[in-house]
Amino acid sequence: MNDARVYTEKAFENAVEAALLRSGWQRGLSNTYNPTLGIDTSELSAFLGASQNDAWLALRAAYGEDEEQAIGRFAKRVAREIDSRGLLDVLRRGVNDRNVKIQLAYFRPAHTLAADALVEYDANRLTFMRQFRYSDARPADSLDMAFFLNGLPVASVELKNGLTQQTVEDAKRQYRRDRDPKELFFAKRSLVHFAVDPTLAFLTTRLAGDATRFLPFNTGSGGPGQIGGAGNVPASTDGTYPTSYLFDEVWARDNWLELLQRFLHVEDAAAKAGRAPSHRPGSAHTQPLIFPRFHQWDAVRKLIAHAARHGAGENYLIQHSAGSGKSNTIAWLAHHLSSLHTSHDPRQIAPAALASGLGANKLVFDKVIVITDRRVLDKQLQDTIYQFDHKAGVVVRIDESSQQLADALTGPTARIVITTVQKFPFVLDKVAGLGGQRYAVIIDEAHSSQGGESAAALKKALGRLGSDAMDEDGDPLTAAALARGKQPNLSFFAFTATPKAKTIDLFGTPYANPGSGEQEKGPFHIYSMRQAIEEGFILDVLGNYITYATYFKLQEAAAEEAEQQVDPRKARSRLVRAALMSEASMASRAKIIVDHFRSHSSPRLGGRAKAMVVTSGRDHAVRLYQAMRAYIDQRGFTDCGTLVAFSGALTIDGIEYTEAKLNGFPERELSARFGYTRADDPNPPSVPKPEHRILVVAEKYQTGFDQPLLTTMYVDKVLANLAAVQTLSRLNRTHRLKATEDLFILDFANRPEDIEQAFQRYYEASVSEPTDPNLLFDREREVMAYQLLVEAEMDAFVTAYFAAFQGGSATDTAIMKAHARLYGYLQPALDRFNALNATEPETAAEFRRALDSYTKAYGWLSHVIGFENLELERLYQYGRFLLRRLPAPVRSAGTDIGMAAPSHMRIAQTGTPELHLEAAGAQVLAGLVPEAAGTVADAEEMSLAEVIQSVNDEYGTGLSNADQILLGQLVVAVSEDPDLRAIALHQDQEVFGGELEKDLDRIVIDQAASNDALMVRYFDDTDVNRLFKQVATQQAYQLIRRPVRREAERRATEQRAAEIKSSGTRPAQPPTT
Repeated sequence: MNDARVYTEKAFENAVEAALLRSGWQRGLSNTYNPTLGIDTSELSAFLGASQNDAWLALRAAYGEDEEQAIGRFAKRVAREIDSRGLLDVLRRGVNDRNVKIQLAYFRPAHTLAADALVEYDANRLTFMRQFRYSDARPADSLDMAFFLNGLPVASVELKNGLTQQTVEDAKRQYRRDRDPKELFFAKRSLVHFAVDPTLAFLTTRLAGDATRFLPFNTGSGGPGQIGGAGNVPASTDGTYPTSYLFDEVWARDNWLELLQRFLHVEDAAAKAGRAPSHRPGSAHTQPLIFPRFHQWDAVRKLIAHAARHGAGENYLIQHSAGSGKSNTIAWLAHHLSSLHTSHDPRQIAPAALASGLGANKLVFDKVIVITDRRVLDKQLQDTIYQFDHKAGVVVRIDESSQQLADALTGPTARIVITTVQKFPFVLDKVAGLGGQRYAVIIDEAHSSQGGESAAALKKALGRLGSDAMDEDGDPLTAAALARGKQPNLSFFAFTATPKAKTIDLFGTPYANPGSGEQEKGPFHIYSMRQAIEEGFILDVLGNYITYATYFKLQEAAAEEAEQQVDPRKARSRLVRAALMSEASMASRAKIIVDHFRSHSSPRLGGRAKAMVVTSGRDHAVRLYQAMRAYIDQRGFTDCGTLVAFSGALTIDGIEYTEAKLNGFPERELSARFGYTRADDPNPPSVPKPEHRILVVAEKYQTGFDQPLLTTMYVDKVLANLAAVQTLSRLNRTHRLKATEDLFILDFANRPEDIEQAFQRYYEASVSEPTDPNLLFDREREVMAYQLLVEAEMDAFVTAYFAAFQGGSATDTAIMKAHARLYGYLQPALDRFNALNATEPETAAEFRRALDSYTKAYGWLSHVIGFENLELERLYQYGRFLLRRLPAPVRSAGTDIGMAAPSHMRIAQTGTPELHLEAAGAQVLAGLVPEAAGTVADAEEMSLAEVIQSVNDEYGTGLSNADQILLGQLVVAVSEDPDLRAIALHQDQEVFGGELEKDLDRIVIDQAASNDALMVRYFDDTDVNRLFKQVATQQAYQLIRRPVRREAERRATEQRAAEIKSSGTRPAQPPTT
């Protein structure tokens, strides 16, 4: 039988209605809605009578009117309050009228200890209307469905059925083109609008005609919190739709009320920028209203449900991609955790939690601590949570002292404390007895920095077993060992888009791999890079990836330096660095970067596009910045203002540089100045403010820097694994004018396959294999096998070490005295090491490596495995201090490379590889513990000449001798100029170079008669011009000052010139890929 009713839109509406009725919603009456006020007065009246009849009767008495007139007057009062304060604030705080406080909604209390705790909550009236007519001006217009809470409209829904050839796109189009944003229902009443079909769901909180932005509200193709892309789990035959989660779960009565209570909030622009918010009537209708995306709502609910069941002592890893809205997720989670109680039913609490003393209706955490380095997060948290609770002081930022931190942790007012992990070592001296309280610690961008002594201090300050509690013998060493593992009163909620293997091992959730059955650890909740890209919240940065290679040859070493023996690894590194950091190299890079930016990037985003140049260090950044500024000034460009960012002060050639000096303003202003664009300035000054389009960075702004106008990145630094993803992801932020086609990456330093592999690791999810708990015992045996450490000496040392600090109450004088004694306890082992080092230096080096390997492994693994082993802790405490006293190793091979300079130099584009990421599932990250220390072979020494030749063989690929011969001829001509010879013989090279700069053009022109190729290359190629000037200065100066070598050099040059002339002078091209 073919029933046509299943193909209609009404069939889908019926399914939605049935789900709402099952969860406690009621059908509303279509004729009781007042479109002038935007309120269903009948439902409002029923709510007031059922929930607060005494207050309502008092207000009616103050009015002196009957029921119908009173509800009309009160509705007008409510309407005015909504117009001024916004609907959310009115629902949460109610209104005052004639000194009578009336609540417009009651939300679920944190606990249900009182017998009537839910009476008011149960009085809420959630109603829906189908084919809802919302307008007096356009009475024929209707919405498929509208939601009301106690008579106040909160949401609308447009439902489409694909079987009628209409989809969610038609619902979006209907909102954009058929719904007037100025209509009262849309402008100042309802909060959110859903466009839904059986397959997909989208929402918006603000209608703006064709500019209305709909956000996906889907679970992801793999299901909630799982690996997958955009969309929902495909349809099945179980009688549900792919979007059934929306009306079965999200719109369910209790969940919907919780969304209104604890998720929706107005995003204050001042708070988002880190400034204090202010009172601005009506602003709730113009500022963005935040409704959680599905993965945010799902993650918070699952985390709090697990914490309520299991209590403190759990670790959670949340792998949410950039663009996931992590700041809001942290705010929602922190607010929920700050008042989280266990269930009223003990059966809903895990047996282990019950055994630890956690009962029904109990507060799970005494405090919530947010660890972050983002300064603006505290203002956002404060403003967001104030909207929920309307209480000041609930969120406290620790930015003054460790005493402030201690006061916040022990005081009654602050429920959420924001600080940095660096402050926790100092809290040991201030806080006592915190172990009796339970803490939820939220970590923003959790990486391996959470290991080591700072994280151990955090656990020791807050951990019951690591502070006032000792083992049964009162041994502080045991307390320190116990303080490193999982603590029964600490739960960690670690957020990151790019976890390291260590991060997963520390915070991940154990599970059995469904394919292999092997035990692995992975995230508790996932919102993948793949899903974020497919949903349009971030951009795919690898779409336009261009590689450049540097080709060069080094000058041969001087005769007296050529046979010098060097460590080839270090010498090679320094030779390559010298070439890449040379003036010619910097000038070539500067020209490529500036020219590319002006021709490809500058016009993008309506002339707003900006670029970042990533360098390998401060010296590199300053030199490249100067080269770019020189080229920009030389060419007279005015559209590519450049800034530089690096930390501290740096001295180059006797001149001190700082970021502030080079930029001309304080460091704290850089982000705002770089972000400024005249096109977006609402009040541009009569004298235009400078626009800065390019930012050169060295270890700054490569993580956590959100600048949506960034479209281009020039990479002149090797980026490995995590660093590649974090750095290049600076480009993935979205902007209304920005598309994937606007992005460019020009890479001077990396192989494309390495970049692709790095991104693949974090494209969907990352897992790691659990660490073998026996690895530390293997490392311990290796250290002790050298028989340099004596257990009695180690016992004496650690006893003195812990006694010195007297539980954190020792004075500075006592600690100084203890420091001297500790040196004495280390001396016997130091003497034995020195004796071994004198006779068997290789064995001594092996011991050092073994001890270093052990302390590094233990410093991390003790957090993961939670060892309670005295011998391991003792060796760690003793070993880390002994390592500081062991003499530095001495290597025989030198690394003095003299004045290395390139004689050939060319930088050329090598390809535009297509980088594609695949939906390949979770990626297993490499383990965290290195192999046993073993023996590291010393470098076989080579002569400097041999090292230079090996470098030239690799980096000179594709270059002929044409450039060298032209340069050789120029050097000879310079050295034979009598005036320049006189200067070289009596002045230093700097003075000589200055004079040569004035005369070199003349010399090249004079040489044109015998070699026109030299003049063409010199004047037509900027790179050749700079290279010739640099190298000619150095070589000609040395040639003049070394008469013995001068004639030999000249004859060699003439001989090579003859060889080139006989074979042709066509310059070679670099290889293409």
